[in-house]
Amino acid sequence: MNFDQNKGLQSLKRSFESYAPISEKSWQSIENILEFQFVKKGTILLRNGQVSKELYFVCKGALRTFITDRQGNTYNKNIFLEGYFAGSKASALQQIPSDFSIEALEDSVLISINYKKYRTLIFENDDLKNYYIAYLEKNWVIEKEKREISLVMENATERYLQLLHKHPDISQRIPLLHIASHLGITPTQLSRIRKNLEKEP
Repeated sequence: MNFDQNKGLQSLKRSFESYAPISEKSWQSIENILEFQFVKKGTILLRNGQVSKELYFVCKGALRTFITDRQGNTYNKNIFLEGYFAGSKASALQQIPSDFSIEALEDSVLISINYKKYRTLIFENDDLKNYYIAYLEKNWVIEKEKREISLVMENATERYLQLLHKHPDISQRIPLLHIASHLGITPTQLSRIRKNLEKEP
């Protein structure tokens, strides 16, 4: 897969700096603990029951996190496209087995960051600490709360339209069964929603 790694690094840097300014010294420290990974569609990056050691930034492609029940049924926890971080942070923080798996839904280019070294850098650098606090507040508090409220207060059509607003091409890239699972509905329900939306003037 042809990919400009410098563009990937710049994308990662922009993501960091969208939360807080990062000094050149701190950025160099981050660059020293990361590596690029080129993974094929269907690759499992983390299995349920494994202890997470890496945080993944999606440069190109798509990942999903999913839970498997005792009967073998899978439920998507989240879908991550370009510019997003994926990983089992609870597992990495506590060094306990992950409750979910991570799979590549497309051939993907990822930046893999060693979580232990990453945490050490955060505690050693105030600018990275400020970034980390801002990241947690936005993604673990604000966005998580929005998603929880959305599941209760909004119907499936509204949730699907919100997803399309964020990622207009997602239905061309990701199998509908994964999108349906992400929305908490069945593939049949999603097909019905899509047909109804197509009928609207």
